[in-house]
Amino acid sequence: MTALNRVPSLLVRAGTASALTLSVVIGSLVIPGAGSEAVAASSAHKALRIAASKKGAPYRWGATGPHRFDCSGLTLYAYRKAGKKLPRTAAQQYNRTRHISASSRKAGDLVFFHSGRYIYHVGIYAGGNRIWHAPKSGAVVRLERIWSRGAWYGRVR
Repeated sequence: MTALNRVPSLLVRAGTASALTLSVVIGSLVIPGAGSEAVAASSAHKALRIAASKKGAPYRWGATGPHRFDCSGLTLYAYRKAGKKLPRTAAQQYNRTRHISASSRKAGDLVFFHSGRYIYHVGIYAGGNRIWHAPKSGAVVRLERIWSRGAWYGRVR
């Protein structure tokens, strides 16, 4: 008997509140692609937590962790620890992500700062119009408000 065939009897036993939860869980088993979206979301949240755990780590150009980072080194490190591969530079990372609008961004998405077509910085979106990033020489990994309208967004696949 498949999970779908058991749903009616499970719903009767589970009650109304639990039936909603059960339908969401079973629905995610039936909807193609829903599982991969959930995995991507969990990787993004894990990467965000890892980046935040590096608060105070010093900036160093070209560094990819675990104790020093440049901007793309932090995103590379966080996503690698979350089980996803990213290329080394901010521009390469932008080219590897699924481009999304600002209104579609979610915690864990990458935020790319640009001037024209030139991408010069990347951070991990934390929600509330803020990012975790390794800003510049002499600074440390920190949470900061997005300071520019010149930002593009990408979701790691």
